[in-house]
Amino acid sequence: MEITAGMVKELREKTSAGMMDCKKALMETGGDMEKAIDYLRKKGLAAAAKKASRSTNEGIIATYVHSNRKIAVMVELNCETDFVARNEKFVELGHNLAMQIAAAQPRWVSRENVPAELLEREKDIYRAQMADAKKPANVIEKIIEGKLDKFYKDVCLLDQEYIKDNTLAIKDYIATVIGVIGENIQVRRFVRMQLGEE
Repeated sequence: MEITAGMVKELREKTSAGMMDCKKALMETGGDMEKAIDYLRKKGLAAAAKKASRSTNEGIIATYVHSNRKIAVMVELNCETDFVARNEKFVELGHNLAMQIAAAQPRWVSRENVPAELLEREKDIYRAQMADAKKPANVIEKIIEGKLDKFYKDVCLLDQEYIKDNTLAIKDYIATVIGVIGENIQVRRFVRMQLGEE
């Protein structure tokens, strides 16, 4: 199948990937737009994994104030260079993450930030719920792991479903931006305020 400039342009608009990457993705997938998007997403995830160890000392503080002016969010988003910190895609990512935090109300950035004593309390609750279940211990532990995964998806920003694309977790959305920008990106911290709440 012939890959036209229009196809490349359409894929580029959908993914923000580079022109040559879009052309290659379309060639690799026989011109199938959906498969090409998946190809680019996977490539972005692989690129993100390679960049994860690089230090992130630059960045922005992105903000979002809800239209009713009763919810506000500030999120610190770090990258490697001040050049990227001014990049439109990076700034857009910061804004989208702030909107995500306003809407989905995570409590922590990642699983690593959840206090150990809280995790133990959650596990104890899950074990108590399973007390009457006549299941082997290893099956109960697997069920508890599944419940913990759901807990993380509720309370950890990086594990949450992205509100603008529920096929992506936030960590995967960030990884696709890393694939486009070419630098490591980290969410350092955030603050969410809602009128009348402590």
